[in-house]
Amino acid sequence: MIVGMVLAAMAGAAISLQTVFNNKVNEKTGSWMTTTLALGMGFLFAFIPVVILEPQTLVQLVQMETWYWFGGVIGVGVVFSLVQAMKRLGPTFTISVVLVAQLGTALLWDSTGWLGLEQIPLSPMKVLGILLILAGVLLFSYKKETKTTGIRREE
Repeated sequence: MIVGMVLAAMAGAAISLQTVFNNKVNEKTGSWMTTTLALGMGFLFAFIPVVILEPQTLVQLVQMETWYWFGGVIGVGVVFSLVQAMKRLGPTFTISVVLVAQLGTALLWDSTGWLGLEQIPLSPMKVLGILLILAGVLLFSYKKETKTTGIRREE
């Protein structure tokens, strides 16, 4: 369990870092080129070890159900949406909203058992946990305008 938690924490940190890098690329090239670069580089850096270390998995890839391949299509939407959100919300708020959406969606998938996942019962405590995180994100993002200057400030 500890290894899983460390890996999940590393992935979370990497997503935040990737979002910052993608934002910098987006400033120079645009959202579609950023998406192409991010996923293209990811493809190359993942495909080379597959060919060298696990070439037998290429055969397994063509034998699996076609709809499994749509994870890549979803990845395009993820990167494109993150780049667009980052421009509008900044890195911290973007990742906060992503976190709440991930947790809510994961809870939905777990509790329904869709797509062959093991069904995990929905509990009020799980829903409350997500609502508390959402409340924290909303508090974090709260800005109040001052009456004298009209300048927004964080509280």
